[in-house]
Amino acid sequence: MTHPTDLALAAPFTLGALTLRNRLVATAHATAAVADGAPTEADATYWRRLAQGGAAMVITGGTAVAPESTLPQRYLTEAWRPEIKDAVRRRAEAITDGGAVAIAQLVHLGRETLGAGTYYAPVSAAAVRSPREASAPHALSTEEVRGVVDAFRISAANSVQAGFHGVELHAGHGYLLAQFLSCVTNIRDDDYGDRIALLAQVIDAIRTEVGELPIGVRVSVEPGKDSGLGLDDLIELLPRLNAASPFTYANVTTGVRNTYVPGMATTRPPLLESVARLRAAVAVPLLVSQGFRGAADIERALDAGADLVGMARPFIADPDFARKVSAGDERAIRPCTGCNEGCRTFEPTGSCSVNPELGPPGAAARPAVPLLLRRRPGSRSGPVAVLGAGPAGMECAMALARTGATVVVFDSAREVGGQARLAALAAHRPGWQKLVDFQRDQLSDLGVRVRLGTSPMSAELVEYAHIVLATGAEETAVPVPGELPTRTSTDFLQQYADVVPRAPRVAVLDDGFGWWQGVSAVESALAAGAREVTLITPGNGFATGLSPENRTQLMNRLTGAPLRVVAMSGVASTTGDGVRLRHVLDGQETDLAADLLVTVGERRPRRADFTPADGQSVRAVGDCVVPRRITHAVAEGRAAAEAVAAGPPSAMS
Repeated sequence: MTHPTDLALAAPFTLGALTLRNRLVATAHATAAVADGAPTEADATYWRRLAQGGAAMVITGGTAVAPESTLPQRYLTEAWRPEIKDAVRRRAEAITDGGAVAIAQLVHLGRETLGAGTYYAPVSAAAVRSPREASAPHALSTEEVRGVVDAFRISAANSVQAGFHGVELHAGHGYLLAQFLSCVTNIRDDDYGDRIALLAQVIDAIRTEVGELPIGVRVSVEPGKDSGLGLDDLIELLPRLNAASPFTYANVTTGVRNTYVPGMATTRPPLLESVARLRAAVAVPLLVSQGFRGAADIERALDAGADLVGMARPFIADPDFARKVSAGDERAIRPCTGCNEGCRTFEPTGSCSVNPELGPPGAAARPAVPLLLRRRPGSRSGPVAVLGAGPAGMECAMALARTGATVVVFDSAREVGGQARLAALAAHRPGWQKLVDFQRDQLSDLGVRVRLGTSPMSAELVEYAHIVLATGAEETAVPVPGELPTRTSTDFLQQYADVVPRAPRVAVLDDGFGWWQGVSAVESALAAGAREVTLITPGNGFATGLSPENRTQLMNRLTGAPLRVVAMSGVASTTGDGVRLRHVLDGQETDLAADLLVTVGERRPRRADFTPADGQSVRAVGDCVVPRRITHAVAEGRAAAEAVAAGPPSAMS
């Protein structure tokens, strides 16, 4: 454990007239706990819990300044509306009551629709189509641009009147203010053809409403040498903007829509090596964001000249991140894996695959019901046996140990982690190992005995009052007749580094659902040096089950790779040197040369074979109930622990 006095990140910082308790900022994000454009009680609950965890400054996201920048679902906060001030005040008070500085980020999406339908025409500096949209936007007239300035002014005034300490202007990620900053999208010939003109006017207009309260500016380094808003552009624009219209701090991040939330293939903060250049160019306090996960990189950024370091998803995974890292207790931090699943799907609100305490509105935690397999009259209290050391089993054992229960974990495997450990073996998927390591370390710190390489028999389990089955699932082999060497995706991920050099032409038969099993087989084959990879799917495309962020970043990684995708097809049979493809519609067959076939089969529950003793309760959690995602495993593991700790099961347990 690092002594907290050795950490620069734990030192207070002065921002204008405000004192921040440390250097850690929860950068703009949102959970979509918003109804009809107004934050709900669940929204306030989320921000209160985050602020109580020690973040110095909390920046709320998802706050729009005009009707044309909203979505039909209306889960963005509609800041221009004075009638929602009381709801916004609850949000601000939730943050300030937790001891954090509250900043409201304001955004106009411009030509970006977030991939959702909209009632309004997208707008921008010019009629330049976004690569993420099918049509070019409406080019704002000079008078319409002045209306945008007023929209930001009104929204900022409403925000500070509701109790926020200041505002942040979102001039990054390809949204409207960034579209005016970019030389690619701003090709105007009026006064707003000056790339800083709109943002400068917005700052000046807001200053008349908020006085000396902080006004931050968030910008992002956009990818590609011809993006129009690269690092060199920002280093030129930010000093000029501050000279024209002074602002309080600069928040610098990277990316545009679908890339600004990097997946687990991004293992280092993208801006870490650029902090010194930014520091030399920016005279105001510098906040750098994206990809920071631990004290070492945060300290490097501060040492290079950053004043503050920002994160979003680490606070979603563990709202106590700031308190723990400031205390030098990184081992206790529940890690963000970078999976981009729960936090990016909003079904119906943001969640987290590794944090079971983050539930939908009205729920104290993620809903989860362990399967009660055995309830005996006179169930006794006593020690607990957890069968399975994957995410579900380890989560259950951790939670039980914290209640003081005696718990022992068994697993037939030689290593803990289950399906998470398997997933982490794939190329570009190391984030899952962080969860495995965290749970393993917590079990060790809590004194939980873990017995690996053993499958206990019924007689060995008699001494336990409760049994929790967390034995996971196993992949079934896809029956394909023929001669070609064939492996399941599970077998392949465990051996691809040795197999591919001897079989450089790899065919991957997906199950059609476009999830990570097939994707990881493809990426792992390429990482091992495959000369040619072909993804075959009965579905209509590749990686169709992934979130937009994950899919976009995957495609960026695969650019230039020797990969072909054959959709709407299956494998009828194999020969010694390839596979016979059959189209799912017309049945036409074609041959494909290959040295190895990897199949993605159905995952089926694996249940332990034992007979419960009298008075012994038995519950099942995770994939051994029905194979699903890690988020279900973690939540059900926690719920099983709570059910056991609550005492003898009732009919509703």
